[in-house]
Amino acid sequence: MQTNGTISKFIKHHYRHFNAAALVDASEGYRKHIDQGGKMMITLAGAMSTAELGLSLAEMIRQDKVHLISCTGANLEEDVFNLVAHDHYVRVPNYRELSPQDEQKLLDRHLNRVTDTCIPEAEAMRRMEQAMLDVWTAADKSGKRYFPHEFFYQALLSGKLEKFYQIDSKNSWLLAAAQKNLPMIVPGWEDATLGNMYAAAVMRGDIKNVHTVRTGIEYMVSLAETYQSLTKSSSLGMFQIGGGIAGDFPICVVPMLHQDMGIEAKLWGYFCQISDSTTSYGSYSGAVPNEKITWGKLGIDTPKYIIESDATIVAPLVFSYVLGW
Repeated sequence: MQTNGTISKFIKHHYRHFNAAALVDASEGYRKHIDQGGKMMITLAGAMSTAELGLSLAEMIRQDKVHLISCTGANLEEDVFNLVAHDHYVRVPNYRELSPQDEQKLLDRHLNRVTDTCIPEAEAMRRMEQAMLDVWTAADKSGKRYFPHEFFYQALLSGKLEKFYQIDSKNSWLLAAAQKNLPMIVPGWEDATLGNMYAAAVMRGDIKNVHTVRTGIEYMVSLAETYQSLTKSSSLGMFQIGGGIAGDFPICVVPMLHQDMGIEAKLWGYFCQISDSTTSYGSYSGAVPNEKITWGKLGIDTPKYIIESDATIVAPLVFSYVLGW
């Protein structure tokens, strides 16, 4: 059983009601699930990598508190952008006051803004574009095909990017995942910056076979295999940060196996979502966990939690609690 450190004790003492209490309940449920031999998938929506979630998530991966990750293409690449270009990022704390002219000035400086944080195009995006072109074209020439995250693993594990590291590498969650060869799902990768760059490389003729990067449907097939493998002798839980495709895509694997394949598959054994979406607006991201029972994703007895709050604040606290910090 994980012991409590300073952060965990603070949370336990002060977070007694409302969303604060939900955070404690979900954290304790996460711990219990792992302590009982369960596995956990984490899904990353939004810009959690630019929020530097790797500061806590990387250690979660190293300590085997995470066994599968589903993330957007943005979160996949932005962890590495931060790794190789952190010193060139620009923070704009008064971002709510920016005029269109101010935004144009940022563009003229090749700074791409995510809320209060600007990602430098040359040092981050173009640097990674070259690194990824190397692995993409090598695979293309050899007739091999890989998933988007596998190409990132290759680029990171090659060591060629180490000279550009500008943060302590132990704070990169993707590097931690690569070192463990952690299973990963990246649905809708095509809409990310490097997905666009890959499309451009195909259009330029640098890459001859558009299918060198494997597709979303292949990700679902791979996920089905991974899900069945991970749940042979344990239960797999789902900790969802935000909404969107990162969460909606993988949770569907269970009803797909049941209803479309006729395979007896375990339901998700734990579910928690950090969300700021409003249920009454009809968004899938805002749906309360019980709605998922009707879709054959969760069971009546599945431990279910929803924390309606800011994921950039909540997720590091939950991870700190799970880690016993």
